[in-house]
Amino acid sequence: MTISAGEKMPAGTFGIMTEAGPGAISTDELFTGKKVVLVSVPGAFTPTCSMNHLPGFVDQADTLRSKGVDTIACMAVNDVFVMDAWGKDRGVGDDVLMLADGNGEYARALGLELDATGFGMGMRGQRFALVVDDGVATHVAVEAPGQFEVSKVEAILDSL
Repeated sequence: MTISAGEKMPAGTFGIMTEAGPGAISTDELFTGKKVVLVSVPGAFTPTCSMNHLPGFVDQADTLRSKGVDTIACMAVNDVFVMDAWGKDRGVGDDVLMLADGNGEYARALGLELDATGFGMGMRGQRFALVVDDGVATHVAVEAPGQFEVSKVEAILDSL
């Protein structure tokens, strides 16, 4: 079942890169007491994700923070090394927390898996953006296949 606005975010853990190497962050650490924009892309280094989706959130990080967002996080069904390299490649710095959902467990828990086996990519997460306030999804924007409208930064800014 797909997460809906008003529902509590499922529990889970993401991989993150720390100064000491691969680490983890729980959903409690990520969401409790904070307003978070959680962006999901089908894959790091893919064209729309790299050229439009992630850069929009990097470029508008200050505007998002001015609207009360504490954390901007980007997740993908990729490993922590890929997410770290992609974040460095896109210059996210401290503006976006790069989250590895390596086995797609969190995408599955949200009901937002994407079967991309036809493209040689296996199971992934759909393209979406959620606004989460203290662990509760307050805005859920899931893209239709092949679309890039409701989850881009401009649409999320309009929702805040």
